[in-house]
Amino acid sequence: MQDATRVLAGDCTITYEDADRDEKRGEVVVLVKPDNTVLVHDADGYQPASWLTRADVVRYASDADGVRLVAGSGTERLAVHSHEATLDTFAPVTPAGPEIGDCPDCGGPLVRARGEVVCVGCRARYPLPRDATVLDDVCDDCGLPRIRVERGAVFDPCLDRHCESIDERVRERFDGAWDCPACGGTLRIERRNALRAACEDCENAYAVPAGTVAGECDCGGPRFETANGTRCLATACPARAP
Repeated sequence: MQDATRVLAGDCTITYEDADRDEKRGEVVVLVKPDNTVLVHDADGYQPASWLTRADVVRYASDADGVRLVAGSGTERLAVHSHEATLDTFAPVTPAGPEIGDCPDCGGPLVRARGEVVCVGCRARYPLPRDATVLDDVCDDCGLPRIRVERGAVFDPCLDRHCESIDERVRERFDGAWDCPACGGTLRIERRNALRAACEDCENAYAVPAGTVAGECDCGGPRFETANGTRCLATACPARAP
């Protein structure tokens, strides 16, 4: 994905196929965002006059008759014909969000946006667990902020998972520490798409919830205190079976 938005402004005709929208003409501003979302804004209101979200393809052409932009997604097609362009350029863009610190590599601001932390300066991106809290403390090794997550206990690892892995911290603390709710076997911490506690003796594996261990369940497995209340490691707890 490119880190720039194309900006086209001028006298344009806009047509849209496979939707109940009339052909329009006027002085507009057309934005083509990095994810191929096309927005056409006129002078009125905050809503676009026309749009196509996350087009599969966007094509441009320029000749003596002006600039042409065609965006397509499935059977939908948005076409913009610029009769006279007053602006046709690219503008750098980044995700926008609350500022949470400084980038140790370039000194630019770090912002939290849409499930990740992004540097506005050098565009570095760091995935962020959904339940994570970004702390004021920074990592001694790399200088990035530390985060706080609950995975059986409270952990404050580095934001960069390559610098300090949440999985490794949980494995060091809980690998082999819990019994399987189904058969009583030993549970090993591993990643199978999600962080899981997998039984050595049977084929059961349980996603480790966001929460802290709060004792033992009647089935023998651990109980967790979570944002939604106390629950067993096993979603279908054997102790609750009729």
